[in-house]
Amino acid sequence: MKKLLSLIIVAVCVAGASAAIKSPNGKITVTERGHGLVVSYGQQVVLDIAEVASSDIRLSYSGRVKDDYMMLAGKRSHCQNVANEYRSGGLTLRLYNDGIAFRLEADGPEQTAYRIADGTRRWMQRWTDSYEGFFPLTTTSRDGRWGYPALLEPQEGTFVLLTEANIERGQSASSLRNEGDLFRVVADDPSVPTPWRVAIIGTLADVVQSTLVTDVSAPCALADTSWIRPGTVSWIYWAYNHGSNDINIIRKYVDMAHDLRLPYVLIDAEWDQMKEGHTIEEAIAYAKERGVRPMIWYNSSVGWVNGAPTPKFRLNKPEDREREFAWCEQLGVAGVKVDFFSGDNRMNMEYCIELMECAARHHLLINFHGATVPRGWQRTYPNLMTTEGVYGAEWYNNVPTFTRAAAAHNATLPFTRNVIGPMDYTPCTFSDSQHPHITTHAHELALTVLFESGLQHLADRPESYMAQPEAVRRFLSDLPTAWDETRLVGGYPGQCAVIARRHGRTWYVAGINGTDEPMTLPLQLGFIGRKKKNITLFADGAEPATWSISNVGQCPKSLECKARGGFVMVVE
Repeated sequence: MKKLLSLIIVAVCVAGASAAIKSPNGKITVTERGHGLVVSYGQQVVLDIAEVASSDIRLSYSGRVKDDYMMLAGKRSHCQNVANEYRSGGLTLRLYNDGIAFRLEADGPEQTAYRIADGTRRWMQRWTDSYEGFFPLTTTSRDGRWGYPALLEPQEGTFVLLTEANIERGQSASSLRNEGDLFRVVADDPSVPTPWRVAIIGTLADVVQSTLVTDVSAPCALADTSWIRPGTVSWIYWAYNHGSNDINIIRKYVDMAHDLRLPYVLIDAEWDQMKEGHTIEEAIAYAKERGVRPMIWYNSSVGWVNGAPTPKFRLNKPEDREREFAWCEQLGVAGVKVDFFSGDNRMNMEYCIELMECAARHHLLINFHGATVPRGWQRTYPNLMTTEGVYGAEWYNNVPTFTRAAAAHNATLPFTRNVIGPMDYTPCTFSDSQHPHITTHAHELALTVLFESGLQHLADRPESYMAQPEAVRRFLSDLPTAWDETRLVGGYPGQCAVIARRHGRTWYVAGINGTDEPMTLPLQLGFIGRKKKNITLFADGAEPATWSISNVGQCPKSLECKARGGFVMVVE
């Protein structure tokens, strides 16, 4: 009732205000209200921006914005968008067909605050500097600090996802801090102009398929991108916490990458302290001899330093960073994973930008770990292949709480964290780490498609992958990590998710059940076409940890999914 009354009051205010401002397709409208804005979708109020500026807003049309660009990785290779742009003093507002974006370019300081009424369904994560936490469903929020993205369902079937985009030099990232129902945008180091404040709006499909975060970000800053190649990676840490100081374990993962035809291997922390006198140069040479491109790990040395793994302090000074990355390039290292940042302040943001630019000069891919979530840098610096910023599978190493919660969490991430950019969850583990998992084999395989990441790190032990049926091994060998098209087929946060992604002429359809009960997943796949196709279906077998792998001539209209189960279809 309180939520309904709040929306009625807002609607009355809108009715008495000036004529609404519209998105190109007319579905999203915005009305000024004093210092704030009211956003409607399909004539229903969905977002109350209680405050934006320090004076009354009077928006005037400033033109049509059109953009057409290509992405080397991500949910869509060819991105097109159009927006109507409006201005009021130092405020710029754009209305897209799938949301709005606004920023303050003058007349600071920023005042942005969203009013989220109690009773509104929401999936929000308590802020941490590594963005590693759950997105629990609630209808109210205790006072505190919240990270992006924040997913709301203000009207049944209509969703709003709040985030930000296009962090530039001189800016920090921001988070949400609330007292009651007022959620204020608070930057670690406030500045004007601000980054874009973004609200993706519409159905769940509109949210999942949106490229709004990269749409409002700066175009590619690199003159040559021919060397940038997304791909699958074999990864040591999940099974062997200190495996990268043992050349014999490194060789196992190189051999796995070779045998499965994976392009990359990641040599993680402590490679500078190898046992028995071995060196990183030996490990790199072995990988190259086997036709596998190595990547190596660095401590950022601004976050966790004392007691943290090495190598440390090699990237902090510009001259050291240039020397280190030149050494990597000379040895034939394909990319670097930089870990343990210390939050969203300006220093961290500028450090990340400097790392991406320096890495690009030396033809190195970048993977940020222990870091903030993507905010559009993957368009500006396409050598940024992925970032962590997610409560991922490595937590089976650390705490028992992930075991029971993982299935529902996995069914929430496609609607929250992964919407805004690549997500290095390190998926697809068939065996157990320190703490067991209770998701099925097909659920785990589905995560490799369900979760988008330009570098998809396979975390399990080599012997676990090699013990799987030949069809599963072939699937992993052929797995794309960059997509031409993405469609949400169905689902609801925390319950289930079915996503279809196209690479070339092949569709990959993946679904998971996030609940503890069997579930029928409906499959509306008419967009794939009805002609007979070569379809391989990977599903769970009758017994635990077994497979049902079959070839079918047409896409089924539904699939039965086990508790915490899943499936993948490859449609050629």
